[in-house]
Amino acid sequence: MASEAQGMAKERHDAVVVGSGPNGLAAAITLARQRLSVLLLEGDEKIGGGLRSAELTLPGFTHDICATVHALGVSSPILRSLDLAWHGLNWVFSPAAVAHPLDDGTAVVLRPGLETLREDLGQDGHAMERILGPMVQGWESLVEGILGPLQWPRNPLLLGKFGMKAVLSAVGLARRHLRTSRARALLAGLAAHSALPLGKPMSASVGLVLGTAAVSVGWPLIKGGSQALADAMASVFRSLGGEIRCNCWVRSLAEIPKARATLLDLTPRNLAKLGEGVFPPAYMRRLQEHPLGPAAFKVDWALSGPIPWRAKECFLAATVHLGGSMEEIAQGEASVWEGRAPEKPFVLLVQPTLFDPTRAPEGRHVAWAYCHVPNGWDSDITERIERQVERFAPGFRETILARSVWGPGRFEEHNPNYTGGDFLGGPQDPVKLLVRPLGRWRPYRTPRKNVYICSSSMPPGGGAHGMCGHNAACLALADLLPA
Repeated sequence: MASEAQGMAKERHDAVVVGSGPNGLAAAITLARQRLSVLLLEGDEKIGGGLRSAELTLPGFTHDICATVHALGVSSPILRSLDLAWHGLNWVFSPAAVAHPLDDGTAVVLRPGLETLREDLGQDGHAMERILGPMVQGWESLVEGILGPLQWPRNPLLLGKFGMKAVLSAVGLARRHLRTSRARALLAGLAAHSALPLGKPMSASVGLVLGTAAVSVGWPLIKGGSQALADAMASVFRSLGGEIRCNCWVRSLAEIPKARATLLDLTPRNLAKLGEGVFPPAYMRRLQEHPLGPAAFKVDWALSGPIPWRAKECFLAATVHLGGSMEEIAQGEASVWEGRAPEKPFVLLVQPTLFDPTRAPEGRHVAWAYCHVPNGWDSDITERIERQVERFAPGFRETILARSVWGPGRFEEHNPNYTGGDFLGGPQDPVKLLVRPLGRWRPYRTPRKNVYICSSSMPPGGGAHGMCGHNAACLALADLLPA
């Protein structure tokens, strides 16, 4: 291993990217498009990071280990710029982006098209249309402003309208604009994807973005599993002359082949493990003290049939939010930040085989669900998650053929970037993400010349959109190829 590392260190490339998650792949593609020689290193035997798929339960049942529903992936500027269909990618859309069942046996849904809001939300349909309408109409411009690098926006008026609502807490936005418990619960479920306390200022921002994406374009799956997105991106990269090497763990910056630019798809704490004696002490402290976000506790199931939802609307959506009222969701998410796993967790459930039958044997299904727990949580809360599913789908447990349980420790073992089970790269606080993370005006740069961070810990944050990698690569290109 030592001789292999020494041999790699003697090589010379225009750019080296470490890590093959969506951000590492996006960075590599962005650099290779400029006709640079680019080497991508992956420690695992398989590329993909958060896009990997595997048979976790039974033979023939394909499960996504992390990301399944790509609410921002289909709208990502870097992914939209690639001919991914030619490289084998097929998006799969469910009729509704998300369903949120309630204890009265009904469910509220969010479907593409502003005209559907009045039908789905009743008296709050007009209010939700006023909230989301301007952003839906300018979605392409808005998503570029939100996911792109810090710069003067193409449509500052639109971004300003978004910002005026995004600065509110999710609970505050709901109480200010929505009258019914149904619409408030829906908004709370959208905002809870951020893993932030829903009473915290700016916790509404993620809910607004995801809600706008749902109404604008939907939340698609990928046929066959999310691994197909990683494979398609790798195919694009190789078509540009890029090289990928797996089973190449990098344990120090000295092991990385020499290059004009080095981009690291690593969280700050993992970068610190490589940077001893390389980075200044003050920067090392910032890396080592980078805050960790809540963890995920996830259960994958192989099922004998579809989940038996009481509310028929749940059969329209690949994503189902389980948490009842806004108040219950807010209480559960707040308890995570207080160091406790909620008794009634907010559960995000995905049922892909309703819309992509290729993932399971004929007549069978797969599903997974996760909830937020404190970072490093080491107790099993499978029963709490399944109780929440059973609450809205009586008889669910009778359909389970096998399960695979992923606690925080298993997530970190699978991917060292998921420190303590935090798969988002740190708290998704918009202020901390956008205002000089790690104390640097250009957050992707490190103190080492031409060494950059391109992980989800950098703006614009977590999600399988690839824009952290693309933005870092654009900055690297500006340094390497000045106008």
